[in-house]
Amino acid sequence: MTAARTASAKWLSNLPKPLAPSNAGRKSYSTAASGLRIGYVPEHFSTPLFFAKSEGYYKDAGVSPEFKPFITGTGDMIKALKENDIDLAVGLTEGWVAGLGNNRADYKIVGTYVQSPLRNTGWAISTGDNRDDIQSIADLQGKTFGVSRIGSGSFVMAFVLGREQGWPGNPPVSFNVLGSFKNLRAAVRDGDADAFMWEYFTSKKYYDNREIKYIGSIYTPWPSWTIAAANKLVNAEPGTRTIGRFFSAVNKGVRHFLQNPEKAVDYISTNLDYTADDAREWTKTVNFADDVSVVDRSIIIDKTFAILHDANVIENAEAVDPKMFVSDTPAFKVQ
Repeated sequence: MTAARTASAKWLSNLPKPLAPSNAGRKSYSTAASGLRIGYVPEHFSTPLFFAKSEGYYKDAGVSPEFKPFITGTGDMIKALKENDIDLAVGLTEGWVAGLGNNRADYKIVGTYVQSPLRNTGWAISTGDNRDDIQSIADLQGKTFGVSRIGSGSFVMAFVLGREQGWPGNPPVSFNVLGSFKNLRAAVRDGDADAFMWEYFTSKKYYDNREIKYIGSIYTPWPSWTIAAANKLVNAEPGTRTIGRFFSAVNKGVRHFLQNPEKAVDYISTNLDYTADDAREWTKTVNFADDVSVVDRSIIIDKTFAILHDANVIENAEAVDPKMFVSDTPAFKVQ
């Protein structure tokens, strides 16, 4: 095994391992309306999910999901799906695809939530405002990236950035797992990390108060947020029917968001960590899916997989069939 392959295998060994096939002693999802457990990241993107709740769309559809926040992002939701702590989750596309590619995980991508990439400029790359030694992306070669967890979107995209920049090594950057966004911000000021990657508008408040500074972006040419569901829901009724009802309600929540932009601004600035001005500007850039139950395989799966493969994020990619990342159940709209 080459040194590069050994280094790659080392970080892969830290990813959550697939669960054993047996369901003995395992919790199972409830077919009751209250039993659908939804993982989400408590950021501005979650607004239509909660409009669907406040407007009674879930009740009308015959579902009453329990929402579980994951401040550390997609990597922890992958773990929660594996450990049967949640049934369905809204997370970053690159995180879902990397998890499926590396672990053959027991979930499928079943829907598209946000059609647009993370802002038009992609992932924002930040360092401490006090870091005079770092002024551009080029200054990050050989530096340490803070990530929320191994396998998260912030981890995957740091890998992609290193490959895009042509930095040597496998991995091309070193990592420090720090958990929350708050910890990441502190780390780049204190020297425990040199940079981290996060969504631009979530970071902007901290650019404005000079806690951190923006040094560049990396663009992702795929829909930024997609929906994954545990295989036990996807493969048979009544799970597929429950997911379909949930999707119907979320579609109405998205339409309510689009029809009431100032209500969205008020919700975001009151309940989440954003100013009204930043929330208003974000609403002009985001493009939610018209129908969250649709999955465009060529873009969401094949294109994402190819880029992550090129970046060596996915190990033994030749042995992976991306067609297995989505469900062939007729209930889901895979195009």
